[in-house]
Amino acid sequence: MTSHGAERQRGVLAEWNDARGFGFITPSAGGERLFVHVSAFPRGPRPTAGREVTYAPRRDQRNRATASQVQYVGRSTRRAGGPRVRLVTGVAVAFFSVLAGLWVWAALPVTLLLAYGVVSCLAFLMYAVDKSAAVKGAWRTSESTLHAVALAGGWPGALVARQLFRHKTVKQPFRTIFWVTVVANCAALAWFVVEAPIALP
Repeated sequence: MTSHGAERQRGVLAEWNDARGFGFITPSAGGERLFVHVSAFPRGPRPTAGREVTYAPRRDQRNRATASQVQYVGRSTRRAGGPRVRLVTGVAVAFFSVLAGLWVWAALPVTLLLAYGVVSCLAFLMYAVDKSAAVKGAWRTSESTLHAVALAGGWPGALVARQLFRHKTVKQPFRTIFWVTVVANCAALAWFVVEAPIALP
């Protein structure tokens, strides 16, 4: 937890492991290096070693020195990640438009359409909570739970949340498994529409 009255400090991102989504900041004033997770950075280009940053120092539940609320020095804080967020939002909207069309054509029960909406909202909230927990060093939602919700039909909400919160967008094998759940869910939906008997309410 951040100490009361702690001021923002300046340092350099000395090391960065892009594949695993974390690195270490060396304080400009000297002292202990701080662990920093990708979720502590603003949306935009991926962090790179050697960048000068400011940050809020804190201690997580394991008493590690960590950095939160990281900002690049001399860089605009505009939302550079906006295009990707718009892209995945468009994908989610297109998917729900297809579901709505299937319902209109009596190829999909309204209960299934609503279920996709509810589970997608649940997935979005779960990613938001997990991202917050990652920043605070608190108890995390298991990756298997996130994958299960995506497989159950929550992948549109998860897709948007991953880009909006810049969470779970780098780590492997999480990304691969996530896309496997998307394909599996879409395949199951296609089978249901084509093969399963439809009992409209």
